[in-house]
Amino acid sequence: MSLTLTATRHPSQLGEEVKMAKNSPKPPSQQQSSNDESMNQQVDAGSINMVIRQDPFSITLDASALLFSSILLVIGMHTMSPLLLQSLVIAVPVLLLIRNDYHNFLNLGPGGTPPTPAGYARLAWYRLFALRDPFSPPPRDPKLLPESGILTKTPLPYRPGPRPAVAGLAPQRQLNQPGSPQIYDMLKSAILKLVESNPKKFTTATSCLEKHGFALFARHPLNVCGNGEVVHIHTSDRSMHMNLHPDDIKEVLEKGWGQRHPMAWRSGWIYTPVPTTFVMIYAPRDENDVKIVAKIIEAAIWYTASEKVDIEGLLDCSSQI
Repeated sequence: MSLTLTATRHPSQLGEEVKMAKNSPKPPSQQQSSNDESMNQQVDAGSINMVIRQDPFSITLDASALLFSSILLVIGMHTMSPLLLQSLVIAVPVLLLIRNDYHNFLNLGPGGTPPTPAGYARLAWYRLFALRDPFSPPPRDPKLLPESGILTKTPLPYRPGPRPAVAGLAPQRQLNQPGSPQIYDMLKSAILKLVESNPKKFTTATSCLEKHGFALFARHPLNVCGNGEVVHIHTSDRSMHMNLHPDDIKEVLEKGWGQRHPMAWRSGWIYTPVPTTFVMIYAPRDENDVKIVAKIIEAAIWYTASEKVDIEGLLDCSSQI
């Protein structure tokens, strides 16, 4: 005989996954194409391949362990004060839950937060103020420059399939629907070609926000975040973070290509290391996706440096799949 107690992830992550399913964009029927079925099959196959593991919290007691626990509980009722016993009964599962959550934090891999108990404690504090709805755009500041975004002039198509599951604050990672190494190399090659043709405007280096991963920087940023960092790509799942104009954030959210970072709240008495315009863009799964993501990176360059570039065109000159 055995008793199993299972909690499938802490409430903030569970609520976020429910919101992703609820907020997956529903494109008009006239925008569906003949290759939707094959795309959905690719999405389903990708969703089975979990890139980053997030273990549920579970306690399994066999008959002997259950009997031993019951005996200890009865002994405690007769030898300990009620307040102390109640505190122990509550503290044990809470400590086990915290331990499980800490290991899930480590499983997300390297990021901007040190993988230490102190780093975890810092994120636990930030989690109290995390955005509850990452699918609503930030308010538009009339004094913001550039005055408008560029994606609304040529609207994005809807992203096929449901949104991927996402977990974490810093690091924030995509749990399924991963991008392939070939697609990552194609996008990275296009960015490098952009830098080679504009060395006085752009450069590449390791992300100063993530402390890991490939990143593009503007040498003369208009909106400064992370020393002019435009975009960084996570090597584990091939998702990416960038800053966009609020107009473009609205377009990205509505079409299902990304979501806001949970720490991108409006700065007040609680400090946040990222601005309200900080967003995650999901990993491109194929050549069609990477062309759209290239357009979104162009919008990030427009917002960061007020420069119009053509990364999508450089993809045609990149390595073929």
